[in-house]
Amino acid sequence: MKRPAGERTFRGTVSYDGTEFHGWQVQAERRTVQGVLQEALAGILGGPVNVLAAGRTDAGVHAEGQGISFRAKTGIPPEGIAAAANAALPGDVALLTLEPASPAFHATFDAASKVYRYVILNSRTPRPLLRRTTWRVPARLDAARMRRAARLLVGRRDFRSFRTNPGIEREGGSTVRTLRRLDVRRRGDLLLLEFEGDGFLYNMVRSMVGTLVLVGRGTWEPARLGEALRAADRRAAGPTAPPQGLTLVSVAWRRGARRPGKTRKHARAPRRRGEAASTK
Repeated sequence: MKRPAGERTFRGTVSYDGTEFHGWQVQAERRTVQGVLQEALAGILGGPVNVLAAGRTDAGVHAEGQGISFRAKTGIPPEGIAAAANAALPGDVALLTLEPASPAFHATFDAASKVYRYVILNSRTPRPLLRRTTWRVPARLDAARMRRAARLLVGRRDFRSFRTNPGIEREGGSTVRTLRRLDVRRRGDLLLLEFEGDGFLYNMVRSMVGTLVLVGRGTWEPARLGEALRAADRRAAGPTAPPQGLTLVSVAWRRGARRPGKTRKHARAPRRRGEAASTK
């Protein structure tokens, strides 16, 4: 008699258009990315599946390369699970990659860094095909000024001024993060702002974008952004940019994340402390 398959750990990459989702995390009576994925995988694997993510994106935020993990008792190979999942999933979400992982692997805890990209349509003329993935700012933005201001944010900093939920402090958490890179590039009417860091507070990226736009418009001098950072007060920074321009581009796993080791309980991730993570 064939023995039943043991529990296996999988890790993968998911892409989605976040427009019609109420963010990543499962919510009662609301369509979420996690909920749609878990429903599809449960139908394939014959039982409930808890899908964990490297970062939890908010409503309207997109992903090119969201990192996930889950465990299941199955003998189906990863490529078979991925093919079946994509056949069952709606058109605005796809499982791009899936592979076996160490029993110790956990998408939330093993994420070493994330890359987010925010796209601004800097044009007086609307572009209907870009309305779901960009923030249109009609006034001409000075990318060089924005780059000068962006340099003040790079490094290990207290980003309290750029988070919109103070819950992390009430829970005793730190608002210090390392922003490794913040690039500002113009491509015609598009401004692309790319952020790479070890973690992001709730709405941190969107708050930085909103503040940099004030600099680009000439409303703020670049140095004022540094003053806002040092103030450690959300009221000192600029507005929060809308969600549709933000995309979680990729996740890098910590060194040795695939090595065999002590198995962690694959429980639900702790309450969100980052953007996304949405983005989120």
